[in-house]
Amino acid sequence: MARVAIYYAPADDDPLTTLAGHWLGRNPATSAPMVQPALFGIDEVTAEPRRYGFHATLKPPMRLAEGRSWTELMTAVRAVAAAIAPFDLPRLAVYDLHGFLALRETEPCPALQALADACVERLDAFRSPPSEAELAARRGARLSPEQEAMLARWGYPYVFETWFFHMTLTRRLSQQEKEAFLPAAEAYFAPVLEMPRRVADLCIFTQAGPDASFNIAERVRLRG
Repeated sequence: MARVAIYYAPADDDPLTTLAGHWLGRNPATSAPMVQPALFGIDEVTAEPRRYGFHATLKPPMRLAEGRSWTELMTAVRAVAAAIAPFDLPRLAVYDLHGFLALRETEPCPALQALADACVERLDAFRSPPSEAELAARRGARLSPEQEAMLARWGYPYVFETWFFHMTLTRRLSQQEKEAFLPAAEAYFAPVLEMPRRVADLCIFTQAGPDASFNIAERVRLRG
């Protein structure tokens, strides 16, 4: 069954978009393959994030609730975007995040948190409840009591107080893999991470089926 997610993704003309597409090996706008850097094993360690496309999660992937339509969802997304003004994204850096590599902000950004919170809360009426199998898979990650509460209420363990901005670059790595890929990622992304960038829109990604990749369907400008 199709799913939809609300993500942050850098602008199409941002050099970070091109670099990240090559790193992951796929263009999320067209789903066309992209040539990856010449690093041994990169195809395998990026296979999981490649499916989702380069992004930071705001409203996690969801199936539309029964009786809800794509048109209604997009109307609600535009309403959220109309109430939030564009803002500057803090400088990004490559982090080792519990064993996988990701780009994260280098200083707190309350506007990012507020944007994610608004997407989760104001679009939740469109979310079909997760299946028992999906809940079981999430609980296999040894959730904290707070994360378990978020999963039960919002269908995802990492929202509101447990949410954190991150743009995933690899699956979880072994220590040996990390010793190779962490410095490689730092050097690879360094030319674009100092560039200023704005969070100016909400990016709607869709997935046609369980084995399909997520692709960008539409961007909705922030207009607050």
